Amino acid sequence: MYSESTTDHFLNPRNIGPLENADAVGTAGTPGEGNFMVIELKLRGGSIGTARFQTYGCPAAVAAGSCLTEWIMGMAISEAGSITGEALEVRLGGLPLGKGHCAALAVEALRAAVSAIGHPDSTDVCADSDRGGGT
Repeated sequence: MYSESTTDHFLNPRNIGPLENADAVGTAGTPGEGNFMVIELKLRGGSIGTARFQTYGCPAAVAAGSCLTEWIMGMAISEAGSITGEALEVRLGGLPLGKGHCAALAVEALRAAVSAIGHPDSTDVCADSDRGGGT
């Protein structure tokens, strides 16, 4: 059973779709080969100004991307990089058995984006047209 928060984020996803002129992009999973998540960040000083996500996955993956991007906006980059899948699951009100990998996927994409910050080619991490916005 999905929690009220997880259901809300799935039915009304926030921050879904591409982010123009992203400062950093992180991908977890492989587009075209199962579940994947792309997190795109626009920075403001040492913080995350805007965050958006794209995913191909189940309702829990959509909810995880929505919740995570909503949570990290305004957060210091270093703080965002230390978020865990378990903390995201708690923020979602829990996930059904076997769905924890969805929170881990979102966090892995976030960490990839945070790691890309400062690298001149960071926005090319997933620049191909295989990125999806659907489930």
